Amino acid sequence: MTSPDAPERAATPSARRISRRWPLISGVLALALAAALGSLAVARSSGVLEIDTEWMNEITEHRAPIWEVPSLFMNYLGGGVLGVLVVPVAIAVFLLLLKRPWAAGYFLAATIVSAGVVQLLKHLFGRARPLDILVSSDFGSFPSGHVANAATMAVVLGILFPRVWVWAAGIAYTVIMLLSRTYLGAHWLTDTVGGLLIGAGVAVVLWAPIADKLDGERQLSRGHPWRNRGENPTETDESRPHG
Repeated sequence: MTSPDAPERAATPSARRISRRWPLISGVLALALAAALGSLAVARSSGVLEIDTEWMNEITEHRAPIWEVPSLFMNYLGGGVLGVLVVPVAIAVFLLLLKRPWAAGYFLAATIVSAGVVQLLKHLFGRARPLDILVSSDFGSFPSGHVANAATMAVVLGILFPRVWVWAAGIAYTVIMLLSRTYLGAHWLTDTVGGLLIGAGVAVVLWAPIADKLDGERQLSRGHPWRNRGENPTETDESRPHG
């Protein structure tokens, strides 16, 4: 029997429609575009598209010590133990403290699946990294794991906390990560675009089936009046019996 306070009961009508309709097209399309982009790149004899070459030439031409420090910081923040383990776990714990277990589970699942898709495509395409690389990196240039992780967090947190400033901060963080990866020569431009598509696509695909639970949980964690009054969220003042 469903609890009166089940998250899906407190969800807004739009969130419930999202769950019923499963708008997977946008998420699956993003993932398909990422795979197509990787296939296009490795299909070339050089393994590099013209836009990649032009972008890398511009980056190397304007390299300066002032840009290396923030780029190296983003390299550390978005990868290794800090980016893959510490930051995601810290955010999940924060969500649990807000009494949002569905949100915490969604965040961790999106982060793990995104990283898994990245590693799968890295080994599938086996694209070589740029020669003029300033940091040590693992195998496979396409797609960028740093950018995929950044995009996943940006979209997930934007969904969980639907505020303009949250989306703006997430977009800014993702773009800065994209620029830093190409500046360090760790990735071609199309690697970072592929990572962005994968991160956003995974976040949307995993969000669709539980959109009502996530939205209802957010309403309940804020002490939504439906919960306090013990009302059915689909029931209006006009539909309730009088007298």
